[in-house]
Amino acid sequence: MQPQKLQFTKRGDYREDYANSIQLRANLWDFFLSFGLIDQKAPDEVSIESFQGVYLSPQQAKALLNLLHQNIAQYEQAFGEIRLEPQGDNNYGMTTPVN
Repeated sequence: MQPQKLQFTKRGDYREDYANSIQLRANLWDFFLSFGLIDQKAPDEVSIESFQGVYLSPQQAKALLNLLHQNIAQYEQAFGEIRLEPQGDNNYGMTTPVN
């Protein structure tokens, strides 16, 4: 059996952006990722401006987890360990809001 030929296209509203914050919500049916930018105006004042939300099925969320794991392992093999240094309650821009 030959592999399927994939064709990637971009919709007219396609965009790329930088995010340093991801909020995650999950329920029985899907995962919701909200991407945004963190701005720290003062030591005790942080704002997060969300700009894009994406719903994933549990299967797609797990596939994304696997892809991230593989790619991070390759990145670290090439460039060295990615270190996360805790700073108080900082969770690196990733939060799970309570509904």
